[in-house]
Amino acid sequence: MKALVYEAVETLVYRDMPEPEPGPGQSLIQVQASGICGSDMHAFLGHDERRPAPLILGHEAAGTIIGGPRDGARVTINPLVTCGTCRACMAGRDNLCPERMIISMPPREGAFAERVVMRDENLVVVPADVPLRKAALSEPLACGWHAVRLGTAALSYPLADAECHVIGGGAIGVGAALALRAFGATKITVAEPNATRRATLDRIDGFDTVAPGTVTQADLIIDGVGYAATRADATAIARPGGVIMHIGLGEGTGGLDIRRMTLQEITFVGTYTYTAQDFRDTAAAIFDGRLGSLDWTEQRPLANGQQAFSDIRAGTVAAPKIILEPSDV
Repeated sequence: MKALVYEAVETLVYRDMPEPEPGPGQSLIQVQASGICGSDMHAFLGHDERRPAPLILGHEAAGTIIGGPRDGARVTINPLVTCGTCRACMAGRDNLCPERMIISMPPREGAFAERVVMRDENLVVVPADVPLRKAALSEPLACGWHAVRLGTAALSYPLADAECHVIGGGAIGVGAALALRAFGATKITVAEPNATRRATLDRIDGFDTVAPGTVTQADLIIDGVGYAATRADATAIARPGGVIMHIGLGEGTGGLDIRRMTLQEITFVGTYTYTAQDFRDTAAAIFDGRLGSLDWTEQRPLANGQQAFSDIRAGTVAAPKIILEPSDV
């Protein structure tokens, strides 16, 4: 099969790779849409030691099952594989499973390929009227859904009364803003530094797009970027008793004003991916339209993946998400 292989820093090669073979309880999926995630960019730039070259990246995917009893079923893929039996899994917090693995990280190859293997319980059937390029957004949008669910529980008053602010206008931030709306928030802003992307975000219903520094106070802040500078913004913006939900993994240290967080009882919660139930709930919200039209992605051929990554790196991409599609789709 053809795949887009990460071979060195800032180097992706579209080439032949061995066909994946499903084992017991697994299905082979013909990939028809696979989104570029921030973690893929970290690997591309050589900033993720967990994803060494050579490796097929990509974990935000949807496609069609090939062979077996579910042949032809259209599915979106929950890429996070967990044990199902540990304390975290049994408590419904399977995203914290100590044995968790995700495709696009060894030993599992990713979905920037014509085909990928995934266990059956990680596959969610997509209705016939939902395009697979939208279904592929289930993974990044589930990250925001998970953060909003936990953040709503941490607030000391109803979400509908809270001023909510999202830092970062990529797919994680946009997904968090759309999830906030679906959960009942009415006052939502998204800060995005790229003026070209802000123009794109202005066309999405449900939130207001602003330049960084515009919002000075908020009750619930979601950091979809995760750099020291964005954490500093979050702690400065949070009202006394406010809540910060931290999704982004851009930078490991710095930025938190611990003294202010302590004196003002600001809650800081790290959030990692999503639970299996969060993924299913997000997919359902995509399917029934609660997360909007989701027409803000850009599609490019998988074979042109190197250029797509380079364009994202250069800051010239207006869309919050690029979806890579094999040439035969």
